[in-house]
Amino acid sequence: MSRIGKSPICVPPGVRVSIDGCAIAVEGPLGRNAKIFDDSIGIDFVDGVIRVSCRDENDRHSRMMHGTVRSIINSMVAGVVSEYSKNLEINGVGFKAIVKDENTLDLNLGYSHDVLYAIPEGIRLEIDQSGTKISIKGVDKKTVGQVASDIRSFYPVEPYKGKGVKIVGQHVRRKEGKKTA
Repeated sequence: MSRIGKSPICVPPGVRVSIDGCAIAVEGPLGRNAKIFDDSIGIDFVDGVIRVSCRDENDRHSRMMHGTVRSIINSMVAGVVSEYSKNLEINGVGFKAIVKDENTLDLNLGYSHDVLYAIPEGIRLEIDQSGTKISIKGVDKKTVGQVASDIRSFYPVEPYKGKGVKIVGQHVRRKEGKKTA
């Protein structure tokens, strides 16, 4: 049995939890999260505490998912109370980001065309005045990380000049350029 899966999840005041079989919905002051899990895991909500249990201790899949489901539910509860965020930094001459509509991000990354990215529902982007720092915020941890990964994939940081999109705090090992005699 999973040590992580055994620990209970305390639900803070102001957060509503509804469980329907293997589906769970968490609603708080910042938004709503909902997920559906397979039937190998049992989810119970009693007296402000969520407990996750294995339906069959002999089933390998059930044992594997026990801690994973508990961790996902814990991040759902934490996300509706305090948002998750990732910060990106754009380096390069003329590289910048602009939010065109409320749901489209326009990236100028040195290509012959602008890169347009459709912002998923539930995600907010904040861009500084210079257009080189992007803050991605949302209640779903997975979606915030996926958006950061998608934006980063348009122009990953190259090791020679350090141009590209990187996560703030990411260390980029720089290489020495070609030597001429």
